[in-house]
Amino acid sequence: MDRTQGQTEQHEQPTGASAPAEPTAPAAPTAAATPAAAGPARVVSLTAGEFALTVNPVDGSEIEPLRPGTEPTRPAKRDAAARAARAAAARPPALPGPAVPARPLLEREEERERLVRLLGRGRSVRLTGPSGSGRSALLDAVADRCAGLAPDGVVRLSGYGHQQPGELLHALYTTVYEAEQQRPGRAELLARVREIGAVVLLDDLEMGGTALDELMRATPECAYLLAATPDIRTPSDDSHIEEVFLAGLGKADCLELLEAGVGRPLTDEETAWAGDLRFASEGLPLRFVQAAALLRQRDELNHSDEDDEEEEPGVFEERPRDAVHVPLPTLAEGAAPAELLASRASESARAALRIACALGGELPHHAHLPALVGDTHADTAVAELLACGLLTPVGPRYRLASGVARQLEEVGYGATASEEARTAARHYAWWTGHASVVPARVAAEADAVLAALAGADVVAAVLLARTAAPAFAASLHWEAWERVLRSGAEAARKAGEVAEQAYFHHELGVLALCEERLDRARAELETSIGLRGALADKRGTVAGRRALALVVDRETAGAAVSPPLRLEAPAAPAASPEAVTVATPAAPAPKTAPAPKAALVPKAAPVASEAPTAKVAPVAPGARVAPVVPVSAEAVTRMTPVVPVTARSETPTTLSEVFEDAFPLNPKPAPPAAPRPAPAPAPTPGRRRLVLLAGAGALTVVALGTVVSLALSSSDTAPPAQGPAVSATPTATESATTAVNSGNDPAPEPPVSAPPAETSEPGQSAAPTPGRSPARTPSRRPSPTPPKSPPATSVSPLPTTSAEPSPTPTETAAPSPTTTTTQTGTGTAVSPVTDR
Repeated sequence: MDRTQGQTEQHEQPTGASAPAEPTAPAAPTAAATPAAAGPARVVSLTAGEFALTVNPVDGSEIEPLRPGTEPTRPAKRDAAARAARAAAARPPALPGPAVPARPLLEREEERERLVRLLGRGRSVRLTGPSGSGRSALLDAVADRCAGLAPDGVVRLSGYGHQQPGELLHALYTTVYEAEQQRPGRAELLARVREIGAVVLLDDLEMGGTALDELMRATPECAYLLAATPDIRTPSDDSHIEEVFLAGLGKADCLELLEAGVGRPLTDEETAWAGDLRFASEGLPLRFVQAAALLRQRDELNHSDEDDEEEEPGVFEERPRDAVHVPLPTLAEGAAPAELLASRASESARAALRIACALGGELPHHAHLPALVGDTHADTAVAELLACGLLTPVGPRYRLASGVARQLEEVGYGATASEEARTAARHYAWWTGHASVVPARVAAEADAVLAALAGADVVAAVLLARTAAPAFAASLHWEAWERVLRSGAEAARKAGEVAEQAYFHHELGVLALCEERLDRARAELETSIGLRGALADKRGTVAGRRALALVVDRETAGAAVSPPLRLEAPAAPAASPEAVTVATPAAPAPKTAPAPKAALVPKAAPVASEAPTAKVAPVAPGARVAPVVPVSAEAVTRMTPVVPVTARSETPTTLSEVFEDAFPLNPKPAPPAAPRPAPAPAPTPGRRRLVLLAGAGALTVVALGTVVSLALSSSDTAPPAQGPAVSATPTATESATTAVNSGNDPAPEPPVSAPPAETSEPGQSAAPTPGRSPARTPSRRPSPTPPKSPPATSVSPLPTTSAEPSPTPTETAAPSPTTTTTQTGTGTAVSPVTDR
């Protein structure tokens, strides 16, 4: 039993202290003293993955990367003696008072032999049975038979309260390996548990499905015996876990168990009552353990023991003893015996039951009952309740058996739950903060501490969470550490304790950083830094910023690196396995053969049709097409295969060369080298008609241009000094309209993307002279010198020009006089068009 009063001795070295405490005069206790003031603060250094963690209960934990040369070595496995000592420490402690007699294991030989046989073959088994069917007793019997089956022996674990396999894997790791003050990262943990070959007995399983599959995959060399109730989720079909169902006992075994519990043969009346009880309880062993306790209490009340018959009545009593006959319990009392058993128990036992009901069924360690109950002999109440069948062992502790808490709450045992929880919380706040209590003791009492924290008021909850959190962190029970930190942060927020709230958020951020949850760590640390900044807490702010800097470093190191740019182009566009985004002019591309499936352009890509473009006459099938000259300064994004844009002799090797080829600073005409002709598309019924219509339209335009040119050649007006820009495509007939202002109309503004065009000489106009018919016989021949044309550059068309490419050419009427210039392979024809 731990020391609960007084200070530590002068020559005693407390846990985590760097030097013995100097003897000081005793000071008067003050109201502001914290529970941690009973001794020096416990500062514990741990290794958590790649970090060195220092648990500081005063200012908050400090975390930093491991220094070179301080990395922990590979842990060694425990030998058989060390495993046996650790397994004995993990069992429930020995109770003061009379020893509880061992209960026989009846009618379980067949199940035990089957389980041992399956585990010997390396198979995993799920033992399913209702609460009180004797699953834990059967696991104890199987553990004795499987001691030498695996190289790492038999490992006993408790799955109570574990919904995820993480903590179970850490518990398995610490049981098999000698790794004190070390909590490995996830990668190292998985690597170490894969090397464990043991028979794992997991009692009170509470997880199934994918979580159980993850546990099985992480430990492929282990054979599991999983004890669970029928309401737990079943394993998946791919887990290949054998199912063994544990049913109730037979009538003969129930009678044998009842006689062993009573210690005498049963009467005929008791035998008949036991038969009815077996039918009502389906033969559960727990019900007959409780029934035996009822019969023992009845015997004591009826004074049927031989020792009582030999004594003379009234010798040690004030009045003669009256003969009282207590009848057998009813069938309802036998099926739900908690109320009757509690009423006949001692006062300390009933007080312990009230505390257990207030803590959600968790019973504190028997060393805490004298302080909680107020009776120096209250520690013997645990053995009394266990003999009555009201308690059941769960790992290294005890809790109320199945259904007992509900039965007691119905008769008023939960009326004082809030007061009992508050008393337990204040007691645990003092006990967990005492310097003489090692963190391992606090971890063993984790469930009772968390239950007291959940039922206490906000002031007691903040005090308990503040003292228990460092102990859970130092004991490597990090699941309880996280739960107590979250409960403490919520209680501190309700109580208005800003400093305590900042501490809890800082610890949550450090915990998330140790577990590689960077988003959660950043959120918690930023919250803590903000709260401590409001309080002007410089030391806490510095500690939070250091931890936040580590989060930033981890995020930078773990950021996903983008794949490098592919600079090598495939041989042909059709053979390109990938498609990338390049910039192409807003002009209709020639139709080519369909590309592979990986290089197809998505539906959202053809946005080039929305941009204004110049009309292009259709091209006859089979003709050689020169490289497309950009006709617009605007570029749109299209999904096209990776092809070389220019005829560079060498493959570009830098990103700047790739962009220089795709977006030249000084656009130049295409080189004279003829490109690879595009393959002709497969003829379709609708395409033949479109080609014929396109050809007819092209012939009509040529004929009309010839007639207009002949009409202009007989005109008296001089040809314009400056003509419009003409595309030099010898095979494609291209029409472009250029607006020329008249004498009274304002000059239209050039497009934003078009380069500045050369202005014509003053006084000259390309429009025909008013009063003269354009069809008159020309009075003089046109100038033999063709009009000067600007260099072929990309010119944005006017907004009046149609932008949709169509195989059939159409004419667009402009509101101002325009001149249409058509260039063919034989010459250039200029036709004036007047306003209608």
